[in-house]
Amino acid sequence: MLQASAQKLVDGLETDSTDLGRAQRTTLTLAQSHCLLDPRASIFPTWDAWVTAMQVSSAVFAAATTSEDHVQCRIAHEDRTLQATGPQHYVTPGSWTTAFYLAVICREKDRITALCHVPLALLRENGSRFDAYHYNWISTLQAYWLGKPDLGEKLVSAVDGTDPEIASDPETAGKLIYPPMEMFHRFLRKDHAGFTQALANALQWHREYWTEESRMYQSPGLVALAPLAMACIAHDAGIPIGVESEYLPATLLGRNWYGEFPT
Repeated sequence: MLQASAQKLVDGLETDSTDLGRAQRTTLTLAQSHCLLDPRASIFPTWDAWVTAMQVSSAVFAAATTSEDHVQCRIAHEDRTLQATGPQHYVTPGSWTTAFYLAVICREKDRITALCHVPLALLRENGSRFDAYHYNWISTLQAYWLGKPDLGEKLVSAVDGTDPEIASDPETAGKLIYPPMEMFHRFLRKDHAGFTQALANALQWHREYWTEESRMYQSPGLVALAPLAMACIAHDAGIPIGVESEYLPATLLGRNWYGEFPT
């Protein structure tokens, strides 16, 4: 049922590209759900689902930022012509970080670069309010990838914004948002032992957050998306990842399926 829903949404994007928000959520849910039965992401259908989620997530921003009437995006093994959407309610800091993490996990350098050129102003035009740390974290990641100055200051601002006395949702900020920031900080310092500890802490907090009774059956709990992305960055930079977890699919981390088909 979920597979069929995802495919229907993807196939309808050329008709109504403003369905990209729903398509992003559904394809990500499908990718995460594959890891329930395939926690190492060892089989091809799991990788295929993660690539599709990555492609849809990147397409959200390709369609939102294009200066043309249409944009070509490859999604689910087909080149699709999507309408320009401009700002939408689903073009948010959360959808951006999801797209960034997925592009990192799938090692899609061109898509990461495109995402890092998305202006923060666009992410403020969705009609919703987000804590400052969301924007500061995005600014940090963009600065890192594009080699911009003031990276350390941007990271400090992002971390400071997750302070429980400031954050509007202290639990989410503390258990899900701050941990990848700490991992990134350790990565930048080339602190291998500190990175390993930060990763272990991130996975523990992920477990605590998603095994709380009201959340324990939700698909985002199946994979620690942000810690996995930070671990992928570290892995590719030569930092040994000394932590194994069902929340950290080993085959995605090791990029074993990378290059299997055109993406």
